[in-house]
Amino acid sequence: MLKKITKNSKIFVAGHNGLVGSAIVRKLVLYGYKKILTISKKKLDLRNQSQVEKFFKKNKPDVIINAAATVGGIYANNTFGANFIYNNLAIQTNIIHASYLNNVKSLVFLGSSCVYPKKCNQPIKEKYLLNGELEKTNEPYAIAKIAGIKMCESYNSQHGTNYKCLMPTNTYGPNDNYDLLTSHFYPALIRKVHNAKIRKEKSIILWGNGSAKRELMYVDDLADACVFFMNKNTKESLINIGSGDEKTIKEFAEFIIKKIGLKIKIKFDKSKPNGTPRKLLDTSLAQKYGWRPKINLDQGFEKVYSSFLKRN
Repeated sequence: MLKKITKNSKIFVAGHNGLVGSAIVRKLVLYGYKKILTISKKKLDLRNQSQVEKFFKKNKPDVIINAAATVGGIYANNTFGANFIYNNLAIQTNIIHASYLNNVKSLVFLGSSCVYPKKCNQPIKEKYLLNGELEKTNEPYAIAKIAGIKMCESYNSQHGTNYKCLMPTNTYGPNDNYDLLTSHFYPALIRKVHNAKIRKEKSIILWGNGSAKRELMYVDDLADACVFFMNKNTKESLINIGSGDEKTIKEFAEFIIKKIGLKIKIKFDKSKPNGTPRKLLDTSLAQKYGWRPKINLDQGFEKVYSSFLKRN
């Protein structure tokens, strides 16, 4: 059984400065957790096994939420595949093993919907993992995350741990990366449309043909899911986390253009890849345990664009 987690349990959030990690810290504070453990990259390189094991031995966390990862969109994945597979394998391997060595019974490992096959039945069920070829543009990242899932499952089976793997859909929110080359599709769309407004441009150019479909979730909903399942004993190791808010890339661009109040054309660079055709998650398992998202696309956009304007 899962050791009871209290408001005084020591919770280590790895990757606390990122989009997801910072949202998890906000949510933990909101829910009254008093001992939230964080540390900067400069002080602890999570890729270094010795450093990680010393940190765990010294601080003795009760719970781990691993939001630390090297992430990015199609360009970043295509260009820096070695970084994606090495960094993610090293980070998660060190954290999961150090958790076991230090008797951490509850761990939440965050993956991504890209772990599922490219040509997957929709909506995507957890059982579809490893049932087909991956999307080539993010294969190194996906393989690393699949290894993390299997590592958690193996430790649960062999050592009786309660390590859960949450596979979220595309997330967005405050503290996102808006770099046009390395960001995910939604913050990149926000940046492109905003730039067109500032520069008084009459069109934006999107990669591919705009037909690829994506599901999108506000990051605070993912943070809420992390806290929810941190406190749950689950029979399954792998659980999808999604919103059901699905549109084509073209429709998301049109949505942002309308929200910002512009009248501009969308052009497509069809020499560039579309990525996976569709990634809609089946979240019936998460719902069975009692978790549901709370923030819809309209509410989420108001929050994220307000935060984007403050930074820009």
